[in-house]
Amino acid sequence: MSLLFETAAPPLAADLRRADVACFVGHVARRSAVPLPDAVRAQLREGGWIDGIRARPSAEVESLLNLPVVIDSWARFDALFAWEARPLRADPADTDTGIAVCATYLGAAVRSFFARGGRRAVVVRVGDPWPYIETLADPAAARRERLRRMVPDFADRSNAARLFVPTEPSTWQGIHHLYGLRDVSLVLLPDLADACCVTEAAPRTELPPPAVPTGFVECSANDAPPDDSTLRRVPAPRLDSDGYLAWQLALVAVRAFLARHQREVMLLAALPLPQPDTQRVSGDGQVHAQAAMLAYLQRIGIVPPSPIPSDQDAGAASAFVQLAWPWLRTHAAADLPEWLESPDGVLAGLVAAGATARGSFRSVAGDFSVPRLRDVADAEPRPSWGLGDDSPDAQLARHVCLFAQQPDGWALQSDVTLSSHEGWRFGGSSRLMGTLLRSARAAGDSLVFDLNGPATWAGLRRAIERLLTGFWNEGAFAGATLADAFAVRCDRSTMTQADLDAGRLVVEITVRPAASIERITVVLDLNNASGAQALREAA
Repeated sequence: MSLLFETAAPPLAADLRRADVACFVGHVARRSAVPLPDAVRAQLREGGWIDGIRARPSAEVESLLNLPVVIDSWARFDALFAWEARPLRADPADTDTGIAVCATYLGAAVRSFFARGGRRAVVVRVGDPWPYIETLADPAAARRERLRRMVPDFADRSNAARLFVPTEPSTWQGIHHLYGLRDVSLVLLPDLADACCVTEAAPRTELPPPAVPTGFVECSANDAPPDDSTLRRVPAPRLDSDGYLAWQLALVAVRAFLARHQREVMLLAALPLPQPDTQRVSGDGQVHAQAAMLAYLQRIGIVPPSPIPSDQDAGAASAFVQLAWPWLRTHAAADLPEWLESPDGVLAGLVAAGATARGSFRSVAGDFSVPRLRDVADAEPRPSWGLGDDSPDAQLARHVCLFAQQPDGWALQSDVTLSSHEGWRFGGSSRLMGTLLRSARAAGDSLVFDLNGPATWAGLRRAIERLLTGFWNEGAFAGATLADAFAVRCDRSTMTQADLDAGRLVVEITVRPAASIERITVVLDLNNASGAQALREAA
């Protein structure tokens, strides 16, 4: 008889001031025959999912279906979810591919997130992964069902059964859980591109040799080359025009939901790989992947064809969306088709690590990210960085977070949002505003039951001024003095008599982000729910 002692992990409490928590929404299987750990059960009970106002059936609790699970390590995720068990064929008896299973894109993204420096994540499992290669009688219907599990109203808002009711958690599905996750700052849907791809592509027959990172090693005898993995011949998901349309609708729906309910959360998404019908051929007969992708994004309306005047677009619709490109071939991705992983998980890890080490308002592009990308061997397609500002890569990098190879290794070359306004294009500015909103909201929580009068106004004003002074000391704001960096108003000039009669407290914060030439004004409307109602930008 032997005894095995295992240290029980404590429940993870929410921290509203963190700026590095990522939420992953997607398809992954629950690991069978593994009981729910006490720490996870306590976490769900504290959130009201077991015996509270959000109580779910015991079967859903055990399967962690459609429940937000907080994890702080890759080991905890691996213990709960069978992320590596995605069937390759709809029929288990069909073994023509010679492969048993492959990894899920959600699992690969969570793995990259923790490998690049992430420390806390929330996983919302919406269902089991579908077979990688399957025969579909109705591909469009399959695509809609997969997307609706993650984004219930991505294309059809008429179905009353799928409508989001904030006061009824039983109606929450997929991204709806973000409404109750106030400490989340990043949201990802790692298998979004795969859900939009329902056409089976032909396997790759001619493969280049696996790329190996450049470096010096000790002299040794020549080892035999590794056996070729069949997964390198299984094609990664590539979208046709219909697939890109579904991806665009889902992206817009997520962005609209965040704008209404969680304004400060940043959406990180991988730009899907295209099928040939979405590319164009240049005048010299060569297909330039980056130029083709930029032209296609402009054609479908994701990226504006030219900058929009500031009086027509304040950047609010897309300043909290970042796209990552290209797909990365890493050593850990050997369990994925073509050994390619979507870059959104990598980007989320860099953003989270940057927020922890240097502040959320600083760029994560450049040399800082190089040590965390040493395992990147190649990319699809491979960018040709350094050919000038007019090169296709440089033009795409103005709108998309682009990974490219430098002389000393791979690095993130641009940290940008999809905003057409220059003041909001820098990713650090949007993350700074999100951090300010979360911090100001946390400061307002203690005032919910206070009298709405001059004493409360003065106390809130001093609390926010102390908060902004700390950001200014860290270099988040431009300006030689505090008066140049920010201003806080909370008095009769920020509230009408109707606001006072309704119990609303409005504080106006004006800041000058260090990376922006614009002055950005944040208007917080703190009511009994202590929520931020409006965010606007002023020249």
